[in-house]
Amino acid sequence: MRMSTLFGRTLRNNPVEAELLSHRLLLQAGMIHQVSSGVYSYLPLAWRSLRKIEQIIREEMEAAGAQELKLGILQPRELWRQSGRDEVFGPDMMRLMDRRERELVLPPTNEELITETVKSVVQSYRDLPVTLFQIQTKFRDEIRPRGGLVRVREFDMMDAYSFDLNQEGLDESYELMMTAYKKAFKRCGIKTVIVEADSGPIGGKDSKEFILITESGEDTVVLCNECEYAANDEKATSLKIANPETPHIPMREIHTPGVKTIDQLTKLLEVGTEQTLKAVFYYADGELVFATIRGDLEVNDIKLKNSLGASDLRLASSEEVKAVGLVAGSASPVGIEHIRIVVDDSVRLGSNFVAGGNRRDYHIKNVNYPRDFQSHLEADIAMAESGHTCPQCKGTLQTQKGIEIGHVFKLGTSYSESMDANYSNESGLLDKIVMGCYGIGIGRVLAGALEQLSDEKGMVFPHNIAPYEVIIIGLNTDKREVVDTAKELYKNLQDMGVETLYDDRQETAGVKLNDADLIGIPLRVVVSNRNLSKGCIEVKTRTDEEAEMITLSDACEKIKGILEKIN
Repeated sequence: MRMSTLFGRTLRNNPVEAELLSHRLLLQAGMIHQVSSGVYSYLPLAWRSLRKIEQIIREEMEAAGAQELKLGILQPRELWRQSGRDEVFGPDMMRLMDRRERELVLPPTNEELITETVKSVVQSYRDLPVTLFQIQTKFRDEIRPRGGLVRVREFDMMDAYSFDLNQEGLDESYELMMTAYKKAFKRCGIKTVIVEADSGPIGGKDSKEFILITESGEDTVVLCNECEYAANDEKATSLKIANPETPHIPMREIHTPGVKTIDQLTKLLEVGTEQTLKAVFYYADGELVFATIRGDLEVNDIKLKNSLGASDLRLASSEEVKAVGLVAGSASPVGIEHIRIVVDDSVRLGSNFVAGGNRRDYHIKNVNYPRDFQSHLEADIAMAESGHTCPQCKGTLQTQKGIEIGHVFKLGTSYSESMDANYSNESGLLDKIVMGCYGIGIGRVLAGALEQLSDEKGMVFPHNIAPYEVIIIGLNTDKREVVDTAKELYKNLQDMGVETLYDDRQETAGVKLNDADLIGIPLRVVVSNRNLSKGCIEVKTRTDEEAEMITLSDACEKIKGILEKIN
């Protein structure tokens, strides 16, 4: 491809709307065009990279025994009502009507349709196992799209689904997919960590995320500094250290004027935060919930939501708390009977806590559970944080930011039960199909690679997903010898199967060299009048500091050799 005819234009200035490095670089390099909030068109350079990512994933999925298909995008809303997820996804799912007022959805994921499709084909145990996958556009009406391709409303995704006879078969399919993911991401030139994850609206028993570690990521992962424990912050647990046990003594009300926070309380009473009880109020599916946790910990909203089995969870406002007769900043579960109370299991790891007095400017000392208050539910609802103790080896937990680029789930029979997907076993009896679900965000792989590898000059593309392998830059294009040599080298490399971009524009050397760094092609070749006078051309990988001079006579073979080394 000649850059003089390439569709797209590089920008000299940084796009002011870009939040993340990858977003800025993709806009600046003329690779994407914003259609609307969270919706992008992929211009030729980006589309070449995305197609390569797709092909790598496709090859690894097929190597693992998966078969590719393509599902319909417009789906009957009734399918989602049948599975029970129409309400679960809520406003995140885009819904519409056709001219006959039939309700349709644009799918954020495809468990319903793939289950209905397999159900129509599979009859007996002889038809299983089978794993199916597709690469298709998905839709989610995100509240706040951000970061270019990281969180969007329209995105390309590989989603795969395994269908097995039993749990043992699912375990095998799950491991095959895990291996395929590892190979695909390695071939894409990115590094990931595998973490335990919450299943979210997809459902199922077990799930893992593949996280690309980068400071610009919106996900938080919790890692142990000594063992292999890793989980996202929605799922992570920590070893909760017990307070020294002391004899339970009677409760006593104390005056605490102006004290509304745990920090204020601990300073006034000269006690540790672990000796206090914190009150946090939520609305879960419209019901007020009183969450109680030790003062040195924070409530994990996702754990609380899952423990309650709620579809919707949000913090209650101070006005809503006041409306039911409670005092924000001075509340405790002591004496509360008309509100659902959820207690974190940390409350059992101590005694004689300080808690709110349920009236302004008062607290209660020596509160003990369950002596002084009861709960409707006791569970681990605490956030694991940096500095906490690892639940597996007692090492120290650390947190890092990252981007989720892949997710795998063991769905079990949740969808086959709701959608009545059965097979006839060897005895002629009906059994439920056992399912797994696997997804990779194609655009996120591209954005993640740029976030992880790029530098102050621009993009640094891994060889296998770069739009082109080589960029030829012709300097002194007023010299006939330079133009003829660059053209011939361009043709010879193409004939050898090397994907080559030729910058034949009438631009200054500075513009051409800066654009080459911005676009991030793995290998740069410079043809100039000065070097040709010595029978040489200049080559430099995108990450090398110094260029190398190679003789023109064997340039193509040497270039191919360099590409093989950096692959």
